[in-house]
Amino acid sequence: MSDTILICITVLFALAVVTSDSFVVTLLYLLAGALLLGRLWTTRAMASITFQRLFPKRLFLGETITLKLDIINKSRLPVVWLRLQESLPLEIATMPFYQHVLSLGPRERTSLSYQLVARKRGYYSIGPLHLTSGDLLGFSKENRLEGAVDYITVYPRVIPLPKISLPSHSPIGNLRHKQPIFEDPNRPIGKRDYRTGDSMRRIDWKASAAVGRLQVKQFEPSIELETAIILNLNNQEYHYRERFDATELAIVAAASIANWSTTHKQAVGLVTNGSDPLGINNLAQPMTPQKGRSHLIRILETLARIKSADAQPVAGLIHQHRVNLAWGTTLVVITGQAEKSLFDEFFRAQRAGLDIVLILCGHVIGLQEIRQHARRFNIPVYALWSEKDLEHWQN
Repeated sequence: MSDTILICITVLFALAVVTSDSFVVTLLYLLAGALLLGRLWTTRAMASITFQRLFPKRLFLGETITLKLDIINKSRLPVVWLRLQESLPLEIATMPFYQHVLSLGPRERTSLSYQLVARKRGYYSIGPLHLTSGDLLGFSKENRLEGAVDYITVYPRVIPLPKISLPSHSPIGNLRHKQPIFEDPNRPIGKRDYRTGDSMRRIDWKASAAVGRLQVKQFEPSIELETAIILNLNNQEYHYRERFDATELAIVAAASIANWSTTHKQAVGLVTNGSDPLGINNLAQPMTPQKGRSHLIRILETLARIKSADAQPVAGLIHQHRVNLAWGTTLVVITGQAEKSLFDEFFRAQRAGLDIVLILCGHVIGLQEIRQHARRFNIPVYALWSEKDLEHWQN
């Protein structure tokens, strides 16, 4: 439309020069003025438009939220018409984009909204927001403005694990234990009669005086369970037909175990060879075992973002990071296959004082042989085919 108006102005200018007709000159002034005023108005108004998105940046799977989009005109000039289009990821939206047309008065602020549904874990971009405006008559070219991009994180599914049992050799902690050698002096459970060999430090003299015979304090056994989750997302170590489902299941297992450890006030860490868009060189950064909900949230955020890739084999991953773990740490290795090189690394880790738990996800080649080999090393093996196997985890 703008090019047509320019041609008309050029023709009218030529006619005005040749004919000097006042009507032609007036029409020329009107068209040129409308074109110039429209461009200046639109440019000034668009420069004064701002927006902001108001929404929670982190979601749990299955959660539905309403995103509020505030559009603000800071100029004293009205915006005659404004078309906006918001790009949305299909994994959390019901449509590929959201669009709306509106007008804004001077200093006016308006709010729009649409819903997002967290159907799949991931790290998604919201936007960019494209704004388009022009003059009322359509004489000038449309002005376009591209807004900033926001990001939203959808956590992976977390499944409660009431029956999980992880080995540990670290005494004196918060978890009950069956072995009496791990008795915790901070957890008294009663008294009993003195037996030969009992330490004099455990005698309760007040209770002994009351009953007339020596009484010894009894304590509840407990352990400290420090866990390091080794999550293998190397594509080559999962069955090619079930690679996507198996790696997603592995991420759910890692998230569930991390949640269980934190719920029981135990330290948990995460090491993975998956691809992380926010990591250094696109690699997920290792997280040493720590306690607390804030640390769990950081682990869940990493698990939300990571993707499987052609990466370092899991045996090399364990070899690289096990030297940074404390004696007695439990390694929970989640992978798709278990080659001989992995068991060689398990043997070295056990000699360094680490406990091992092996979790296999998806279709596993030679599962019985892997179980037999693991039995020689006294390594528990769990095979997961679906999330239901996690829901029915047995001791």
